[in-house]
Amino acid sequence: MTIAKSSRQLNISLIVSDLSSKGAGRWGGAIRPFLLTQALQKLGHNVKIFGIAYEENGLAELPEDLPIISIPCPYYAKFGGMWRSLQQLLPQVDGDILYAVKLKPSSYGIALLKKYLSHRPLIVDIDDWEMSWFGGDNWRYNFTVKKFIEDLFKGDAPLQHPDHPFYLQKIEKLVSSADKITLHTQFIQKRFGGIYVPNGKDTDLFDPQKYDPDKSRKKYNLENYKILMFPGAPRPYKGVEDILIALEKLNNPELKLVIVGGSPYDNYDKKLKEKWGRWLIQLPKSPVESMPEIVSTAHLVVVPQQDTPATQAQFPLKLTDGMAMAKPILATKVGDIPEILGDTEYLVDPSSPEQLASKIDWIFNHLEEAQEKGKQARERCIKSYSLESMATILSHVLEPFC
Repeated sequence: MTIAKSSRQLNISLIVSDLSSKGAGRWGGAIRPFLLTQALQKLGHNVKIFGIAYEENGLAELPEDLPIISIPCPYYAKFGGMWRSLQQLLPQVDGDILYAVKLKPSSYGIALLKKYLSHRPLIVDIDDWEMSWFGGDNWRYNFTVKKFIEDLFKGDAPLQHPDHPFYLQKIEKLVSSADKITLHTQFIQKRFGGIYVPNGKDTDLFDPQKYDPDKSRKKYNLENYKILMFPGAPRPYKGVEDILIALEKLNNPELKLVIVGGSPYDNYDKKLKEKWGRWLIQLPKSPVESMPEIVSTAHLVVVPQQDTPATQAQFPLKLTDGMAMAKPILATKVGDIPEILGDTEYLVDPSSPEQLASKIDWIFNHLEEAQEKGKQARERCIKSYSLESMATILSHVLEPFC
């Protein structure tokens, strides 16, 4: 797909909430801020990424080919510490347009402050419903004067962290202060309005023609197995346990679930190995450049999301990993997943290991048919979920500023 360059080259400051190893830096160049950057670059714009990085999480190894300015900041910085970080960051934010990624004080809040100081236009990209992690609209801060003072000043006081739900709830009400809103799911669009910009995949990098699956399996010591792959970090809401229960039901020693990396937040992946280690293979965290070869080892990519407010608001990047690499995909009927996959999918109900087991058994008994679905999925990815399709939509978003 050929992308027409913008009539005016813009300098865009992409402001990210946390560039640490547990924030936007945890998957290198594979997640939303870096996809937006690549799509904007395809339009001929200059993009710099700015953000704070919480030191307690460890500073991330960020893509060296992208201009990134990351300011270290203690996780509980107190207001003085946060202000010192902002004093270093704000003068360097020099774009014609401010583009905040995530509706959080540590990204959108910083961008709002810069907007009021510089009078530059501001776009906010909403890729999660942040309050969904805290009970959504039901969350309430139980205010008393004593509790409020303690939460502000005592020890590692929770209100010293800018992304506490107390502040997340407040900043949602400021979304109308942005000049434009972009997002990637219908759930978020219904809640906040804005323009749908899907997660695009670099389909030149993720090209199945560049890899021999048998050779890739041998390289990763997977040649003796039928591989189900979850190409990401497991979390409870991602439904990995449902796949492992399904494999237990099938009781076929050839079937293995491969996960890549591990949870950057806790020891959840270790708990999975303790309980279901017989069915589980864990590959180390790998740079985005290695992921196409890793995904090429899969016979089947699995995205078994559970049905929660958080997953309703998400666009699982694992989907486009599998689609771009022409892999059959088994997923659940959650959020936008059915629409993203179209008629190239194998879908089951969420939290249903029995349905998963039945569908896994069917797919491996009809693997040629499933592989044809995978080829159709790649065609769909190129057409609607590539970096080029992402860039095309962003060109219209930016048109008023060009």
